[in-house]
Amino acid sequence: MAYQDHIIQMGQLISSKKGPWEAIDAESVARMRVQNRFKTGLEIARYTAGIMRKDMAAYDADSSQYTQSLGCWHGFIGQQKLISIKKHFGTTDRRYLYLSGWMVAALRSEFGPLPDQSMHEKTSVPALIEELYTFLRQADARELGGMFRDLDAARAAGDKAKEKAIIDAVDNYQTHVVPVIADIDAGFGNAEATYLLAKKMIEAGACALQIENQVSDEKQCGHQDGKVTVPHEDFLQKVRACRYAFLELGVEDGVIVTRTDSLGAGLTKQIAVSTTPGDLGDQYNSFLDCEEVAQGDLKNGDVILNRDGKLLRPKRLPSNLFQFREGTGEDRCVLDSITSLQNGADLLWIETEKPHVEQIAGMMDRVRAVIPNAKLVYNNSPSFNWTLNFRQQVYDAYKAAGKDVSAYDRDKLMSVDYDASDLAVEADERIRTFQADGAKRAGIFHHLITLPTYHTAALSTDNLAKEYFGSQGMLGYVKNVQRKEIREGIACVKHQNMSGSDLGDDHKEYFAGEAALKAGGVHNTMGQFA
Repeated sequence: MAYQDHIIQMGQLISSKKGPWEAIDAESVARMRVQNRFKTGLEIARYTAGIMRKDMAAYDADSSQYTQSLGCWHGFIGQQKLISIKKHFGTTDRRYLYLSGWMVAALRSEFGPLPDQSMHEKTSVPALIEELYTFLRQADARELGGMFRDLDAARAAGDKAKEKAIIDAVDNYQTHVVPVIADIDAGFGNAEATYLLAKKMIEAGACALQIENQVSDEKQCGHQDGKVTVPHEDFLQKVRACRYAFLELGVEDGVIVTRTDSLGAGLTKQIAVSTTPGDLGDQYNSFLDCEEVAQGDLKNGDVILNRDGKLLRPKRLPSNLFQFREGTGEDRCVLDSITSLQNGADLLWIETEKPHVEQIAGMMDRVRAVIPNAKLVYNNSPSFNWTLNFRQQVYDAYKAAGKDVSAYDRDKLMSVDYDASDLAVEADERIRTFQADGAKRAGIFHHLITLPTYHTAALSTDNLAKEYFGSQGMLGYVKNVQRKEIREGIACVKHQNMSGSDLGDDHKEYFAGEAALKAGGVHNTMGQFA
């Protein structure tokens, strides 16, 4: 609804009360309504699901239209990210938020820092989604509040043209509310547990749920060892549970991202049920590391498979886990991906051990041979040593092309001694274009960094501590933080405004009129940053 229409509608409602509401100002109500566009998390989920679907269609038409996000572990971090994006690029188009289960475990659990093994409280995940959207909605209210102050100033100056321009800007305002791709880990239990948690996450505002094919009670970080996968049908039950949750809550465009950890997972906890040769269970079991045995070779407690008339004994570890054959990871990833898309998934996530476009593309070419519009969400992970990986990729390319690489030690390419070399310069260029290259060649629709703000918080705090507690003292803060905030236009330099002080003053004025005791007077030190 347009701003003026809100005013008219509220004016009519107030007038209809014939007196009791006469102290209520219709335009003030209109402002509050415009500043609070989304009333519930479900409204947000429906709105942002539509954005993702539109972006997916745009990517299908043009691979340069890929999307991006950064993982955020607090509402303030997510808010500042979106404020920064709007400041630098003028739009939030194709920029999302990512909610990392790793960061929830490490930073948001009541148990304290935990590894990424689904040990944190599952309720902390929907709580963070709600927190992120609370901060994004406040960013809207804050920015629109500034526009309304400018509108009042234009009216006071009699500047009709500026007044109209501001109202047009309000009517065409782009919200800070963007899609969140939210990590539901391996579902935190069985399919019913997955469904219940999915509902909470959707009600909090999540339009996209990312679920992985690991065993819930053995879940590991995607970049650690010891990962254990489940048979396809077990995983698909949880995919269906997520879809049921979306449909029950009326988020018909909800997005499901299915992650396969099979590339790095050499173990399974279960042998899949198979009734027909070549069925999905049989395909899963075909990757097991087995030895052929005769009837007389059977031992007490052996688990035996019958395949093509042969008796096969899967290798079982003392942990009661079964292992896959070496070298089957890519084949299992491809089967996982095709099966997920054929059973309700919208996007794929293939967790790899290194950022290599051709490795990813090799698997996606096989998936797309079956499902041509298959698309990836890809983890541009801080667990990769990007500098070393790409320098080694360039080194290998040089060597394959017959170039002289005698000046380089492949195992020590991280060294600062190589920073100015041609090899390092080319590697940095490949890192710079990795996302565009991956989108074009490997079907990557969405690029995210899972844990970036975990690392930036640590780095900036280290820099401040080194300066402030050292010889620089207060200059360590002023020179490296506040002065930069002022000169680079960082919104939270006015931290009182960012925390909602001016919004509170507006409300005080609405509620109390001239009797309002406002915080933003001449003695407010934030005036020094005007």
